Amino acid sequence: MAPSSSAKKVAKLASRGKGKRVRFSGGTTYPVVVASVSVAVVALIAYAKWSVPDAETGPPTVDDQWTMAYDIRVCNTTITLEGSPNDLTTQDASAGDANQLAAGANNSAGFINYHPQDGSSNTGRNARLGVFLDVYDVELNDDRLVIPASQTDGQEAVYDTDDDSIFDGTECEGDDPVIKVRVWRDASTNAFEDKVTAFDDLRFVENGMAFVIAVVPEGDNDFAIPKPDTAARLSEFGVIGEGDTPSDTTPDTTPDSTPDSTPADTSPNDTATATTG
Repeated sequence: MAPSSSAKKVAKLASRGKGKRVRFSGGTTYPVVVASVSVAVVALIAYAKWSVPDAETGPPTVDDQWTMAYDIRVCNTTITLEGSPNDLTTQDASAGDANQLAAGANNSAGFINYHPQDGSSNTGRNARLGVFLDVYDVELNDDRLVIPASQTDGQEAVYDTDDDSIFDGTECEGDDPVIKVRVWRDASTNAFEDKVTAFDDLRFVENGMAFVIAVVPEGDNDFAIPKPDTAARLSEFGVIGEGDTPSDTTPDTTPDSTPDSTPADTSPNDTATATTG
């Protein structure tokens, strides 16, 4: 059968296109622009990566020793960890009074001493609560707190929120438990935040912070979680917070001729508002 006229036309058009190159309608301008933009984007990405500091950059550094207050509370029972002198010089964090540790004695005062060792990557944004807990093999997550036998009377202490007997023998008996960490960024003030997850990742951002790892009744926002007692001793280690008032030992002998007509302040001493998050 002879080929149709349509087939002949298709074959003729195809033969005309042989050996011809495809050209951009705009000449070479468009591909040059695309290539230039691509190079610029790659350069910007490389610069951004180079200019962003590493996670371990910044304080605390290996030259710092920060002191923070902490304790662990189960209902109203307070627990602290015992540190040893060796921890002060070989670990990135240690528990106890640093002066006592330096003197060669074990100590269980409620202090976190944070002192990254030479070559450590646990500096800057990597300085976290989990570094301290790992030194003493303490397990802490949303549902479970485990204190190893080495820090108790020889038997591991397990506080699991699924355990109905967790508060037996305490004033919280019968309540459902929840685990939270209360954080004071500056222990000399009364502003705090309650954290309910990712506890190991809580950052050490300031010298003089305070933490309470609390196993307390769930839903009772009025349950007292006080600041650690050791918060009042942070000044012994050179920590001066925003809420601390330096004492003035020089008496003011200038006579005051202006009568004081200001009414007495009858408001409560503690007026700080707690923030939760």
